[in-house]
Amino acid sequence: MGGAQRAFHDHSVELSKYYQVTEVIFNEDEDDMYPSGNPVRSLGVPGGGNPLTKVQNFWLRVRRLRELKKELACDIAVSHLEGADYVNLLSKGQEKAVVLIQGSKVYDRNINGTVGWLRKKVLMPWLYQRADKMVTVSRDIIPEMTETFGVPLHKLSAINNSFEVEYVRAQSMEQLDVAMQAVYAAGPVLVTSGRLAIQKNQAPLLDIFAALLMHQPAKLIFIGDGELREALLSHARALGLRVYQAMNSSDVLTPEYDVYFVGLQQNPFKYIRPATAFVFPSAWEGFPLALGEAMTCGVPVVSTDCPTGPREMLAPDTQIPKLPLRHAEWAEFGILMPMLTEPATLAADLTCWTDTLSQLLRDADARQRLGNAARLRANDFTHQRIFGAWKKLLDSLLA
Repeated sequence: MGGAQRAFHDHSVELSKYYQVTEVIFNEDEDDMYPSGNPVRSLGVPGGGNPLTKVQNFWLRVRRLRELKKELACDIAVSHLEGADYVNLLSKGQEKAVVLIQGSKVYDRNINGTVGWLRKKVLMPWLYQRADKMVTVSRDIIPEMTETFGVPLHKLSAINNSFEVEYVRAQSMEQLDVAMQAVYAAGPVLVTSGRLAIQKNQAPLLDIFAALLMHQPAKLIFIGDGELREALLSHARALGLRVYQAMNSSDVLTPEYDVYFVGLQQNPFKYIRPATAFVFPSAWEGFPLALGEAMTCGVPVVSTDCPTGPREMLAPDTQIPKLPLRHAEWAEFGILMPMLTEPATLAADLTCWTDTLSQLLRDADARQRLGNAARLRANDFTHQRIFGAWKKLLDSLLA
């Protein structure tokens, strides 16, 4: 359901134009949201269980992948996400192993505790040395890999995520149903898209929106679902916001609500294109698909200056500031904002967000300028451009 799954799909589809591609998955405990049409082989090893079971299943995955690589006469194995990276590298034989790093490892708050320490201090520094090539989706992840994990610079390349630009734009023209059109007609609409999870950091967005409503009418729409849904619903209600959730069959969709949780959408772009602005409060990223797709739709975007991706996308000619951003940076292709994760500055950062959004909603010229610029910038991330770089890299390994 997330960006990594879509990237996996896109790689499978685009690389199959040049190579014979087989998708390999650990198990089939979830539906395939993005079928590619390429062969899919399951290792048939479940996840979960007690610690001993997890260790046994991990090594079973390594063994079965090693056998499968031999069966397929594999030349190159590309892995997506950390768990798959470990299995790919430990099963390495004569084939070339490519690891795709899709997000910041240093700032990932899910890597914590004793296991997190083990991953950062032992597993990643040791195993990542086995990769023939490591691709990061953002230029700003490369210093993490060299400085924190000791990966030699010559093994590293940055190739951004890509977007189905024309497809996204075509899908974005689909009409919303009549009830949702009425919501959009009722006032300015802010949209955010992504998993309802700790990484996406949506809770402070509700505080910002509640403060914004004190100055002007607006609507806030959440596209996506996840483990924090109930916590976000509770937080919104505690702020006095009227909340609609599509998952509740008793809720009737009307313009009377303030916040709308519309859940997973096969076509999120039809919600994004007509919005007044797209807001993106993530705590950390890689090279966020949701942000890129909003830019593709031609919507002005407002994003945290989080590690990594948003700055490279919205202000590509700038470098990471030495100190965290504490003000709104009206960049060439969007607005970069303070992160919403520091308790000591949170009150001021929330106010900065509220004031900036209020200013943007009052300035139609700025919205048009930023929306047009974002749409133009998205052309840099077409499949044709990005997978041309992938083909060059893979061909060099094959040679």
